[in-house]
Amino acid sequence: MPIPRLDARGTALLVIDLQERLLPTIVDRHRVAKNAALLLQMSEVLRMPFLVTEQYPHGLGRTVDVVTDAMPDRSRRVEKTRFSAVVDVVDDQLRGWGTQTIIICGVEAHVCVLQTVLDLQAGGRQCFVVTDAVSASQRDQIPFAIDRMQRAGAVMTGVLSLMYELLGDARHPGFRACLELAKQVEQ
Repeated sequence: MPIPRLDARGTALLVIDLQERLLPTIVDRHRVAKNAALLLQMSEVLRMPFLVTEQYPHGLGRTVDVVTDAMPDRSRRVEKTRFSAVVDVVDDQLRGWGTQTIIICGVEAHVCVLQTVLDLQAGGRQCFVVTDAVSASQRDQIPFAIDRMQRAGAVMTGVLSLMYELLGDARHPGFRACLELAKQVEQ
């Protein structure tokens, strides 16, 4: 069985439900939002496609400013009511981009993130879950969600690890820009 590896080609970033009315209840919310914003900036440097989902924005508000401000293209926001982010428009876009590898961050770990990962893995895609950019309102639910995602075949990683894996070499044209982003990662 091959070992899953990250390569910017064929990889997309999916930011799940980092919204105004949801975030205040989230454990380590500032770290999660800041790291998700850095992932969006990294996606621009590495020319990787991305989508940002919003769960019922009429009730939970729009994506928080720190994340919205980092979006290179604000039209890549997808509204949903389904807990899994694998709604038709997201699935169609991922297929259109030819992405088989999805980097996942957002909230809540045990609801929308988990269901998204399960759907993507079941559909034959490889998920990399960024654990320092994923959280929930109930701290005790996070490890169980992470364990379940791992058992489904998802790979757990951190912002720095995935950034350097995507770069692969200090001679990469995006290395200096990513190095500046790496200095800002919230621990």
